[in-house]
Amino acid sequence: MDEQDIELPEPEEEAYQLSRRDVDAVLEAVEEGDRDRVIALMEPMHAADIADMLEQISSADRNALIELYGVEFDGDILSELDESIREDVIAALSPEVLADAVRDLESDDVVDLLEDLEAQQQEAIFDALDESDAVIARQALSYPEESAGRLMQREVVAVPEHWTVGDAIDFMRSSEDLPYQFYHVVLVDPRMHPVGNVTLGRIMGAPRKQILMELTEEVFQIIPVDQDEGDVAYAFNQYHLISAPVVDDEGRLVGVITIDDAMAVLDEEHEEDIMRLAGVGEGSLTDRVISTTKRRFPWLAVNLVTAVLASLVIAQFDVVIRDFVALAVLMPIVASMGGNAGTQSLTVAVRAIATKDLTSSNVWRVIRREVLVGAVNGTIFAVVMGIVCILWFSSTTLGMVIAAAMVINLVVAGFAGTVIPVVLEKVGVDPALASGAFVTTVTDVVGFFAFLGLAAWVLI
Repeated sequence: MDEQDIELPEPEEEAYQLSRRDVDAVLEAVEEGDRDRVIALMEPMHAADIADMLEQISSADRNALIELYGVEFDGDILSELDESIREDVIAALSPEVLADAVRDLESDDVVDLLEDLEAQQQEAIFDALDESDAVIARQALSYPEESAGRLMQREVVAVPEHWTVGDAIDFMRSSEDLPYQFYHVVLVDPRMHPVGNVTLGRIMGAPRKQILMELTEEVFQIIPVDQDEGDVAYAFNQYHLISAPVVDDEGRLVGVITIDDAMAVLDEEHEEDIMRLAGVGEGSLTDRVISTTKRRFPWLAVNLVTAVLASLVIAQFDVVIRDFVALAVLMPIVASMGGNAGTQSLTVAVRAIATKDLTSSNVWRVIRREVLVGAVNGTIFAVVMGIVCILWFSSTTLGMVIAAAMVINLVVAGFAGTVIPVVLEKVGVDPALASGAFVTTVTDVVGFFAFLGLAAWVLI
């Protein structure tokens, strides 16, 4: 064959990425009412990009876009939408478009869509589903929130444990309702108890006569249907799972959880921890002013109380502050350094608790490490601030006072930043949400008391 007869594949196009120019172009087409142009502009967009665009534009533009886009609206867009605007988008869809959108979704995506909706909108989704799919969705919603039963998909490929590779291949080729994506074939005993997983790769590479049980993976995890989704995500991350069967109370196979859903949970939990450490809880840029205010107000109120408490400590030393104005200049430095050091230890501890790396067996070792880190850093910055005070205020005594206070506060910060989240977790309080206010209070109070107390003792 001549080289000129060989057809080389066309180079692949670069992956599409949503830009501000794309959003503006779509909005311009919407404003002109040009449906064909809207469809042409949105055709190369991934469902996640369309969801991002719907979240970025105003409510009026969003409704106008949905009306023009019409029957082209895909169910995957609903799955990708932020929960805060999902209800508004569903309300803007016509019943016919909504029905077509949800019918093509996997069962786990349908449940994820349903669980955050009001009852009236849930019924609209149920009406749009086929009767069998509606029954499956209702059953999934009967499981506890944030459990494996809510996370799993019911579409699963399960075959008898005594089958051969050839039996499995013939079954899959003849089946008309295989899942859109799957990674394992689950082997079950006569009572529908899962006994092993076989990857598709091993099936395709083995002889037809080989027994499937001889090809099972060594790592095989069974997930109870009521297990917390956070523990499910931890198991996937810890044991490098791709998918895992879900069983009911009697150990019978009822579904499967895949790695994409487990990692989505892990990402959500990481995001929640970050938001809670900042005292803002769950929220997004699309939330309304009132709901955002309500969410942030309680922790701002707690911070106000802690600030008043720190001020009360300062008020006990008003005389020494009046006599030595330099103390008023320097005391925020001690409190700020302690607060930052406490936040560092706190962040490490909260993350370790979430990943189950911080346990009762190593907690004291971690506490000792954080205290020693605080002592070393405190000593270094104590020397620095001592020299600064001597040069700035020409007072060796004041330099020694702030140096001692710096060491004390950073040691306490390391201790409090580790112990407080551990104690809160033991008593059933989310350490990511509540630790920050307590650690800040401790470092402020200790910092001010140590610095001003030492100053009152030494300088007066």
